[in-house]
Amino acid sequence: MARHQITPQGLKDLKAKLEIMEGVDREAIAARILVARGFGDLSENAEYHAAKDDQAHHETAILRLRDKILGAEVISELPTDGSVGFGSTVTWLDEGAGKEQTFTIVASHEASPADGRLSAESPIAVKLTGKKPGDTISLDLPAGRRSLKVISVS
Repeated sequence: MARHQITPQGLKDLKAKLEIMEGVDREAIAARILVARGFGDLSENAEYHAAKDDQAHHETAILRLRDKILGAEVISELPTDGSVGFGSTVTWLDEGAGKEQTFTIVASHEASPADGRLSAESPIAVKLTGKKPGDTISLDLPAGRRSLKVISVS
């Protein structure tokens, strides 16, 4: 089983998703199958076969999610030296654009840049790891070469 880092909130979210998938979602698919069985001969029943296919895909997704939860290594302690690490919230200044941004470094499946969560595997997070306030990194992004100065880490 592959181990992967995750925040406490990320694990909580995965468990909530699994509960929904094993409950409400599974029941809805079972109900579709039951209704489709009433449409007649199963060998020519497209609705039945579609529902059974959806059920198989859903059960596979549940197994994958369970594996992800079992392989989760919850990281709740931040680096003690004030540097950027997994779970840190970092504010930086994009020196070219003159714009400050704040992101929390999280697992890839938790990432949502619009919500201020940046994947630990992203080029920016990789370059920021280990940096402290006052440090500057340079990297090439699709928008061009950028210099980011770390303002704060918490």
